Order: sequence, then structure tokens, then C-alpha cells
Amino acid sequence: MPVSPPRSAYLHVPFCAHRCGYCNFTVVAGREDLSTVYLDAIERELAGLGGPCPVDTLYVGGGTPTRLSPPLLGRLLQSAREWFPPAPGYEWTVEANPADVGGELLDMLAAAGVTRLSLGGQSFHADKLAVLERDHSAEQIGDAIEACHERGLRASLDLIFAAPGETLDQWETDLRRAVSLDVGHISTYGLTFDKGSAFWSRRESGALLEVDEDLQREMYLAAIDRLGAADFEHYEVSNFARPGRRSRHNEAYWSGRGYYAAGPGAARYVNGVRETNHQSTTTYLKRVLAGESPVAFREELSPEMRAREQLVFGLRRLEGIDLLAFAGATGHAVQDLAGPQIDWLCGLGLLEQVEGRLRLTREGLLVSDAIWPDLL
Repeated sequence: MPVSPPRSAYLHVPFCAHRCGYCNFTVVAGREDLSTVYLDAIERELAGLGGPCPVDTLYVGGGTPTRLSPPLLGRLLQSAREWFPPAPGYEWTVEANPADVGGELLDMLAAAGVTRLSLGGQSFHADKLAVLERDHSAEQIGDAIEACHERGLRASLDLIFAAPGETLDQWETDLRRAVSLDVGHISTYGLTFDKGSAFWSRRESGALLEVDEDLQREMYLAAIDRLGAADFEHYEVSNFARPGRRSRHNEAYWSGRGYYAAGPGAARYVNGVRETNHQSTTTYLKRVLAGESPVAFREELSPEMRAREQLVFGLRRLEGIDLLAFAGATGHAVQDLAGPQIDWLCGLGLLEQVEGRLRLTREGLLVSDAIWPDLL
């Protein structure tokens, strides 16, 4: 399978004011004292590229990039643009906490060339935000989206469902509020209790109760139905967009295309090789500033493994996989890769073949995470 140079890049900013109880990402809370050293390190890592790498999509995530002071955030944006010069018609996303979003920040982002803000809103209910340990209000979400519109920036909103104690009515209210704000893209995620997170420990001790599976199913289906009725296209398992507002950066991942990445815990996929930097921010900083590689994991994928990953990523998209195009692009027919498993999943009604495409059914969407290991 031919490998093209990546046309997407990701930069990871690990700083947060507080590590939310459900978070198991590479973040450090209350360590803004490391931010200047972080900029020194990520600039040194980027210098290892050897020269600018033009991209169509650029994503600055975290963590909370907007926790950086304006001078340091401006320095990061400048470095990003120098090493990953955006091609005409590019998409450039920056993640933000609604509490951090104000006119001056948005003016700086727009002036730097950012086109899209991804807001970690999670909910419009004060009690649910408190359970999730978020520090913003529902009003700040609306204000941030309105301020984006005023400056010509597109806005994407993350929402979490199945928080402890949440009802279906509360979740449907969150969906209605999101739609009313005229946001162009919404991602919905069921709350997970990942090992290593504070919520995991609290659930194990009985301090938090997980929403039962039947209610979680109802909440996910409510998102599909309510957002679909509001003209949002359900285009990936967790993602919904108005026409023309899909996340092009994430579609690069789901299409199996390569991508650059830098920063603590950042994962890249270049020339068939997958690498992940060390997840400890302090270890990452020490290694890079000592002239050592920050890579903690490296794997060169065989053509078959790349095809299997592309199969799974492709099935996350609601349109599924064009079977003939897949075989032509990967050199592997889907039936040869996982024929018995696919036949079994189709028999269970979790996958279906329609007009030469293989895709998840509505029932398959509800259990998709359990399907992927069978195909890999």
C-alpha cells in the first residue's frame, strides 16, 4: 500500500487548571511554571522535522491550550504555522475551555490563522458540570460560541452523557440547548471510567454510581435522533455535523491517512510507522531538552496491519467502507482480512453490506467498541 506524506499535524499542550475526575489524558494541573520550558522543548522537537511540512489540517489540543499565557500561546501558534504551513483552504482547530474564551483570545487566534475552536462544554446543567468537575457555566458556553461567530471562527462543542445521577430528560435538554446555539459540530461521548482516573477509584469504592447500560443506550440513541432531526449529519460514531462542518482533521485519522504530532504523549503516524511520545510531561521535557528522543513506543506496521486499522477506522464512519475501493487502496480484500468475523457480525445484525459498502447498523453503533478487537 503506497504511503503518502502526512497532510495533518497535531500539537499537544498538557496544561490544565484542574484534572477532571474522568480524565486519563496526558495533562498536568497547576504546573504553569513548566510552560516556558514546554515551549522550548516542543520547538526543539519540531526542529527535528528538518524543514516545513505543509498540511491541510492542524489541531492544537490538550490538556487546555488556552491555559497558556497569551505570549506563550502566540509563540506556539507561530511555531505551528512555521513548521506546518497551512495549504489553501486549510482547517486549523484549537481546543479551549469555555471559561478561558474572551474577545482578546479569539482575536489573537483569528489573527494567527486559526479557523475553528473546539469547546469542552460537556453540559449546560450546573449540577452535572459540578459532578464532572468543570469550572465553567452554561452561559459561558453560549457566550464563547457567539464570540466565535462574531469573528468568523467555526465552533465545535463536546458533550458528555451518562454522568452519575443524570436522567434522560436532562441529557435531552443538553442536546436542545446545543442545537439552539447554532453550533456547527457536536461530539457526544458516554462517560467512561478509565483505570487510573479519579472516577475509576471513586466508582470502585462506591462513591460514584455508573449509569446503567439501558439508560446509556437510550441517551446515545436520543443524540442520534434529536441531532438528526435538527439537520446534523451523524458521520462518525461520536460525531455530528451540519452540512460542510465535519472535522476534516479527525476524518484524516478515520481515513487511515498519516499525521505528524509533537508534545508529551503525542502519537504520530508517518510512513507506516506509529510512534508515541512519553506520557509524563516532565520526562518528555527532560528527554527533549537533553537532546534525547521523546519516543516511548514505536511500531512499524505491516501492510496487512495497516489495512486492518483502516478497516476499523473506516467502519467508525457512518458511510462505512467501499469494498472495492478498500481493496484497491490497501491491496487486501475485506473478506480476506476478516471474512468469518464480518459474516458473524452481519448475522448478528451489527454490520450490513449495502450497495458494495460495509457499515455499522444502528444496533452496531451501540456496541461498536466491542466489535473492533474482532477485526484487528
